[in-house]
Amino acid sequence: MTQASDIPQRRTLARIGTFVAARRKLVIDYVSAISGAGGRLVFSLAYFIALANTLSIAEFGMFATASAAGVMLSRILAFGFISALYRTATIRPNLIGTFTAGFLLLGVVSLPLLAAASYGVYLVFFASTVPLSAFAAIVFAEALLWRPVEVVLIVNNGLGKFGRAAVLAILATALRAAGAVLFMLSAQHTVGVWSWYYIGANAVSLIIAFGFFYPRQRLRLRTELYLRRLADSIYVAGAEVLFYLQMEFDKLLVLAIGGPHLAGIYAIIMRLVDLTAIPIRTFSMMLVQRMMRAPELLSRLAVKSGIEGGVFLVSTLALAALGIVLHFFPNALGRNVAEAAPLVVLAICVPGLRNLVEYQAELLFARGQTAVRALNLGLLAGLKAVLLTYVLTAIADTPNLVLSLNIVFLLLYLASALLTYSAMRRPAKAI
Repeated sequence: MTQASDIPQRRTLARIGTFVAARRKLVIDYVSAISGAGGRLVFSLAYFIALANTLSIAEFGMFATASAAGVMLSRILAFGFISALYRTATIRPNLIGTFTAGFLLLGVVSLPLLAAASYGVYLVFFASTVPLSAFAAIVFAEALLWRPVEVVLIVNNGLGKFGRAAVLAILATALRAAGAVLFMLSAQHTVGVWSWYYIGANAVSLIIAFGFFYPRQRLRLRTELYLRRLADSIYVAGAEVLFYLQMEFDKLLVLAIGGPHLAGIYAIIMRLVDLTAIPIRTFSMMLVQRMMRAPELLSRLAVKSGIEGGVFLVSTLALAALGIVLHFFPNALGRNVAEAAPLVVLAICVPGLRNLVEYQAELLFARGQTAVRALNLGLLAGLKAVLLTYVLTAIADTPNLVLSLNIVFLLLYLASALLTYSAMRRPAKAI
């Protein structure tokens, strides 16, 4: 006979069981996605160690800065139509073939603008430090080879095929690492030679991505659909360019003001900071997908502050752990990295604050507020340029320069939070 005292306990267990069952798919999806992030983290670290210790510090700085510029410029490809493709994969997957055709068409149309913008960036930031041939090769690899691989990842994630996306992410990063190892074994170790290895690794990734991982649908051109979404895509493209300008402008300024050697040391530090963002981006990607379907997901202050606190804590602990390892074993990541090892822990708050700015930008994308997102990112890019120019010209001592970055990124985070959450008071746009 069931006792009355057992009933509340059984009801509690039943509620817990229902809660877990309802979220089982979400947990499985997150584990699948985070496994890709974990594998990518391992191979990204191997790639970084091989490359940073093969190129000289100055040439590593040149490559890292040119690569950052290439990532920024790659957002011009197809005028940002990748955003429409992602939304389609998430909400209306039967139209992937139609929107893929639109992406290919707009990708071809966007090439002259991409070439002109790339040459302009080269003249402003790289003409005196990086050969034009090497810069062009790096931008080609980022914009026309790696960016389409990201399209395949984005579409698979939109479809909820996180396992397939994870496998591709690991394979693509492993190919880059393999390219860096082959370059390490080669006879010449210059940024010009490395750019060809970089093209080769990304080209193989592109062939594998579209050959084995892209959904098979018939391509259909429907220009009326593309024109309807083109304005929003251009907003997204502008926002993405501004986002990466805001994220990577520090590297460009350090190269322009401090020279290649300081740019190399700075790039090593920021690359280690970037590694902490890989798991955070997986979480942000899944949250964005949920917000596309339920825009009021973050309406409660407790939820917003809890997520931000978690992002900051995880990012900070990751860099602190790395800093402790490098303090006791400065050569753990190679002789070139050892020169920057004592400086890593000085940037202790930078990963968390940087990842939060990136996370907040994704919230506005999820809500369809693309024009506001572009405006906010433009304001943040301008603020970052002013703050970093002041820091780079006022502080000559490298340790104090790195330490001051905590203040710079704190001010950027506060500005981003004010702009983002003010915008989120408005209704989300229908997608």
